Amino acid sequence: MSEALQWRCRPLAALSPEALYEILALRAQVFVMEQRCLYLDADGWDSGCWHLEGRDAAGRLLAYARLLPPGLKGEAQPRPMIGRVVVAPAARGASLGRPLMRQAIAECEARWPGQGIDIGAQAHLERFYASLGFETRCAPYDEDGIAHIDMHRAAAQGDRA
Repeated sequence: MSEALQWRCRPLAALSPEALYEILALRAQVFVMEQRCLYLDADGWDSGCWHLEGRDAAGRLLAYARLLPPGLKGEAQPRPMIGRVVVAPAARGASLGRPLMRQAIAECEARWPGQGIDIGAQAHLERFYASLGFETRCAPYDEDGIAHIDMHRAAAQGDRA
């Protein structure tokens, strides 16, 4: 797993059934089973999102994030969001979280320049996201039994609209 991942970011309609199945299986494995969160993962937003996949040379899905365009969830979500950030359990310890987030940030900045990026982060990862330029915007709140915080990353300096 030390080799670089191959990144691919595409809308739902461009995913093969097999790729979509792998994504949904990974999300369920980590968020539902491992973190024991009972929630509807197929929340109706996937069809409007971009799906960032990090695959190894063998084609295995090791990292994933969902990119939500500005306004997908209505007026309450005026900026792009990064969500469903996940590294496969088999790839933990290979330091894939930072490259995944850097790629997700780059994809958002390329698609929606000058807007900044929001995330709803698990509170225990606050320092990690802060190291990537995100700032905390609220006190912790409960989401599916896990403390979360809203964070924002300002638009890149040369990227302001």
